[in-house]
Amino acid sequence: MARYKHIDTSPRFLAVDLQQQLLPGTFEHAMNHLIDHELDLTGFDARYCNDETGASA
Repeated sequence: MARYKHIDTSPRFLAVDLQQQLLPGTFEHAMNHLIDHELDLTGFDARYCNDETGASA
């Protein structure tokens, strides 16, 4: 599986807390959930074949 970069939704240097912006019931929250849990991302895994070497995608 491709090594994807982890997205930190609570960065320390921004005045905006991204995790608090994804309110349940909003389009953005639904989109975030679909991308993280429901979509089949195997097409992207084939493109970013950096399982053992290379930088995170």
